[in-house]
Amino acid sequence: MELDKVLFIGDNGNTSVGTPTIKGAKVVATSLGEVKGNKVIVFKYKAKVRYRKKTGHRQICTRLIIGEIIKPGE
Repeated sequence: MELDKVLFIGDNGNTSVGTPTIKGAKVVATSLGEVKGNKVIVFKYKAKVRYRKKTGHRQICTRLIIGEIIKPGE
């Protein structure tokens, strides 16, 4: 997959910052599939009523490997 909305490129002290993106820059990436993130615990509690509710949620994330970063003009 190619990502064309690049915000920042850093290369051994040479940095390029977009306003808001860098025109002509691309990032080539490969997807490794979907994984679940860390569990977020949601705890609801009301005082003096004996109301307690504990639930959890795991967000699905897509894992990417960056193949190359193409700078503008290359």
